[in-house]
Order: sequence, then C-alpha cells, then structure tokens
Amino acid sequence: MSEPPRQGKRAAFRRWRGDRPFWGGLLLALGGAEVLLTMKASMKVVLHMGMQGLAGYLLPALMLLLGLLILFNPAQRLFYSITGVVLSMGTWATSNLGGFMIGLLLGVVGSCLSFGWLPDQEPRVSRRKRRRQARALQQPAAEALQ
Repeated sequence: MSEPPRQGKRAAFRRWRGDRPFWGGLLLALGGAEVLLTMKASMKVVLHMGMQGLAGYLLPALMLLLGLLILFNPAQRLFYSITGVVLSMGTWATSNLGGFMIGLLLGVVGSCLSFGWLPDQEPRVSRRKRRRQARALQQPAAEALQ
C-alpha cells in the first residue's frame, strides 16, 4: 500500500491548526520550556531553598502544561490563557527573571494570543487564492472590452 500524498497530511494539519489557538498555545508551551531549561539548580539545592526553589520549577512546568492544554482542549482557552499570564508573570520572581525575560515574554504573548482567538471567524484566504480570484474577475472584463 502506498502512503497518501504529503499534501493530504499537510491540509489535515492546517485544518486541525485552524480549529484552535495554535500559535498562542505553542508560544506559551515554548515559554514554559525555555524557563525550565534555564533553571540549572540541582534537586538538593531546590529542596534546601524550600518553597521558593520548588516554585521555580512548578510555574514553568504549569506553563508548559497550559500551553499543551490550549492546543488540545481549546474550549477552555480563556481560563488557561488567564492562568498562563499569571504564571508567566510569576516566573519573574521565581525563575531567573522569567528565563532571562525570553520565557516570560513568550508566555505572556502566547497567553494573550490564546485569549484573543475567536473560533467562529472566517478562515483567512491566502494571497495566492486572492490573486487567482482577482485574475479570474479581470479576464472576462478585459475580453468584453475587446
């Protein structure tokens, strides 16, 4: 049996991506992952520091989880995105200034994109399709003038 064409898989992914706040969830998850990766303390140090050290790992892990939840359960995106902003801002105090500001900014921007996403908007038409439609409308008009 042969594999279906790549275009079919790509179109299916584009449909799936269009039904959810994809970029917002992805940026929030990437922000959480970036903050987690900038944390270099061993578990002994974290346990010795107490709750502050634990929060340094807990907040970005929850950011990563919320980003994935936005991707796979977009119906609850409002709650997830508000919680994501709060957690992202919390990493400023707990995790190396929010992963050296990069993770904090990724988390805040991703949460804002998820919060503002509207599921009932018309899909955007690509430039290529708009050009084809414009050419199709211009050709009968040009033929009528000749």
